[in-house]
Amino acid sequence: MPAPRPAVPDAAAAAPQLAQACERHLQRLEQVRRLAPRTLVNYRRDLRDLCLRAAQAGVDADALQARHLRAWAAALHAQGMSPRAIAARLSAWRGLLRWMGTEGLLRSDPARELRAPRAQRPLPKALSVEHAVALAAGAPPSDPPAAPADARADARAHAMTELLYSSGLRVSELVGLDLRPVRGAEHVSLGWIDWDGAEAHVLGKGGKRRSVPVGQQAMQALREWLRLRGEPPQGAAAGDRAALFLGPRGLRISAQRVREELRRRALQAGLPVAVHPHMLRHSFASHLLQSSGDLRGVQELLGHSSIASTQIYTRLDFQHLAKVYDQAHPRARKPR
Repeated sequence: MPAPRPAVPDAAAAAPQLAQACERHLQRLEQVRRLAPRTLVNYRRDLRDLCLRAAQAGVDADALQARHLRAWAAALHAQGMSPRAIAARLSAWRGLLRWMGTEGLLRSDPARELRAPRAQRPLPKALSVEHAVALAAGAPPSDPPAAPADARADARAHAMTELLYSSGLRVSELVGLDLRPVRGAEHVSLGWIDWDGAEAHVLGKGGKRRSVPVGQQAMQALREWLRLRGEPPQGAAAGDRAALFLGPRGLRISAQRVREELRRRALQAGLPVAVHPHMLRHSFASHLLQSSGDLRGVQELLGHSSIASTQIYTRLDFQHLAKVYDQAHPRARKPR
C-alpha cells in the first residue's frame, strides 16, 4: 500500500490560502498532468518549503510579495543549496503562483520577476586519447577462438565503439543508422552509411541532417561486423530489416543495449572509468579540437546549432593544457 500523503505545511493554520492552493495544485499535477510519483515527491517537498516559510513570516497568499521570495531564495543559497537545486525549487514556486493567478487566487504574480541563480555548466567528461584508443581497439582475440555468437557480439561492440569515437555520433543517431538509404512506404531511413564515400549520414537534434566522415579503422570494423551481421528473423519489420546494427534477437539494436555493450567493453579493456556513449562523443570533440583548433569545424561535425554549445570543449581543452603545464613546467610544481 502506498504511504498516506502528508498535508503540505505543518503550519497550515498560519497560511491557509496558500496551503489549500498547494494541495489543489499537487492534485492537478498528479491527476491532470500525471507526473511521475518521484517528481511529485519533489514538488511536494518544494511547495511544503514555500508554505512553511510563508507561515513563519506570517504572510498568506494575498500578502505574498516578490521581496519575500527573493529573501527566501537568498536563504536557500546561504544554507548551502546548489544553484541547480535552488533553480528547481524556484521553478516549483513559480509554477504554483502562476497557476494561482490563472485561477483568480492572486491579483498579481509575485514570482513573475523571480530569477534563479545561474548554475555553472559542468564540463563534459571525456576519455584521454590513450583510453579512447584502448577502448576502440578492445581486448586481443581470445585463444581458443570465441564461439560464433560471442564473435558476433564482439564485432558489433567493436564497430559501434569505433564509429562513436570516429564520428562523434549521439547514441540515438547510431541506433538509427541503416545499411543503406531506404525510402519506402513501410520505412524511411533516418541515417545510413555511405560505404563508398566513408561517411555517415544522420538525422540529429531538431531534425537537422548532417554528414560526418568515418575513419579508416571504423570502416574496417564496420565491414567486419557486416560479414557477421546475419539477417533479421522472418516477419521482421521493414525498419529492423534495414538496420545496420542488430541486437541479439536480430532486431534493430536499442540504445540501452549499446550502453551495456560499451560498459562491458570498457571493463574488458581495463579502463578505470565508467564509459557511456556520450563520453565517446565528448572525446571525439575534445581530441579533434586539441589537434586542429578548428572550433567551427568541430561545431559542424557535432551538429551544434550554436557555437556556444561547442565552446565548452575549449574549456575542457584548456583544462587538459593546464594539467600538461602543471606536470611539465619546471616552475609550476611546488617545491618539495
